[in-house]
Amino acid sequence: MSITDTVRESIPEEEILYDLADLFKIFGDTTRIKILYALRESELCVCDIAQVLNMTQSAISHQLKILKQSKLVKYRRDGKTIFYSLADAHVLTIIDQGMEHLAE
Repeated sequence: MSITDTVRESIPEEEILYDLADLFKIFGDTTRIKILYALRESELCVCDIAQVLNMTQSAISHQLKILKQSKLVKYRRDGKTIFYSLADAHVLTIIDQGMEHLAE
């Protein structure tokens, strides 16, 4: 087997690469990054995130919907209030490694 065959076989299937590219597109918006940074510190409701980022609740809700669809944030309901948090430690890892790369 040649090196090019080995390399070719190491590349994931097109559908997986498409999903990965979509995931990275989510990180291409500074508002979403700010929301993820806010949630890194604490579980927050939409009104708290809006206050922290000095944005409207509508704008925050729109971005949270995208983050939820991408499985980067999760939520829980407490009465009428919905609290958001990071989905898991992988989200922190992606952000931290991105910042580490920028600092090099």
